[in-house]
Amino acid sequence: MKTEWIRDYVRLLVQEGLAIKPGQEVVIAANVDIEDVVTMAVEECYRARAKYVYVDWRSEAVSRTTLQWGEEEVLSKVSPMAYALAKWKADNLPSLLWLDSDDPDSAKGTDPLKAARIAQKHFQQIGAFKKATNNKITWCIGGVPSLKWAHKVFPDLSPADAVEALWKAILKTSRAEEGKGIENWKKHDEELKKRCEFLNGLRLRSLHYRSQNGTDLSIGLIPGVRFLGLGEKTIDGRYFEPNIPSEEVFTSPKRGEAEGIVYAAKPLVYKGTMIRDFWIRFHEGKAVEVHAKEGEDALRSILTLDEGSAYLGECALVPFDSPINNTGLLFYNTLYDENAACHLALGMGFTELYPNFEQYSDEQIHAFGINDSLSHVDFMIGSSDLSIVGTTEDGNEVEIFHQGNWAF
Repeated sequence: MKTEWIRDYVRLLVQEGLAIKPGQEVVIAANVDIEDVVTMAVEECYRARAKYVYVDWRSEAVSRTTLQWGEEEVLSKVSPMAYALAKWKADNLPSLLWLDSDDPDSAKGTDPLKAARIAQKHFQQIGAFKKATNNKITWCIGGVPSLKWAHKVFPDLSPADAVEALWKAILKTSRAEEGKGIENWKKHDEELKKRCEFLNGLRLRSLHYRSQNGTDLSIGLIPGVRFLGLGEKTIDGRYFEPNIPSEEVFTSPKRGEAEGIVYAAKPLVYKGTMIRDFWIRFHEGKAVEVHAKEGEDALRSILTLDEGSAYLGECALVPFDSPINNTGLLFYNTLYDENAACHLALGMGFTELYPNFEQYSDEQIHAFGINDSLSHVDFMIGSSDLSIVGTTEDGNEVEIFHQGNWAF
């Protein structure tokens, strides 16, 4: 892969993703196996006149070993270093860049319930710091190939060829081929905003999902809550791109208004555990029954992280005929697989979608119906025959998706 194309992609993440302003502090979260790309990102941040760039290094091997051998009571206590970093983020509001190279099997052989209990304890200790940054910071997630991730996606290729193939797929789906990432992304942003304008003009009150795989789910929407795609704004008006790539138009549904069953269309990798062939049944908005052929304990653990983690926080519309789905690849990475087709998310809703959200407290907006949680877990439901019919505030039905793709 040409180094200049990779650098252009990193520049896309920094300039369009983070939208760094002069004097901005930045935190980059990354695994230790992608030091070369992290170094590029640090340089690009400083070229954008960042004040200081801090790299929060992670090691999946160390994390797995710690989870296997560490005592749960000890691991459930947030370390003084992690606590200080979370507090510093809340106090200083740095931009956050996550360079995701995670191995889909990184947690293989560990206890997912133990990991879930530890995560729940951590949420309780530092979750307030995370919430303090909501709508106040710019952030971006982008993928970077690692040997283990590349081998998972391309098991029949040599390590070098697998990494090369994954780089090609990442640049293609991020519209960053041939060093034209920023130019192409701005065009994509404009096109998806037109979809949002149309949906917002319908004044939808509910969505009904149906598919031959058994999905039959109705979800209520909150009057006035927006559909949004690609770029977002912070409270102080900074425009940034949180996910690269992204094909979704999304909204936050009304808590307590989801009835029926939904079947996953793709596997979900959750904290290094593979969850396959699963379904979730909702009643009065809450996930009350689940089943998975693989990873059911991990799936159940998602619902117990906090009081809101069993309710929906997002409905995302993505055409089955999307650039990511058309690669024919299963990325085993939610950032990519969620943008291959429609998805839902359990947990946190997006308060910034509520009209004039800055005039209300988070507590008020959650009272209006947007779900409150410290977790947010996307799972893919889009299929080639998925039908979505919306009902407007006037009671009219509008076809939104037909045979897995936009109906308009």
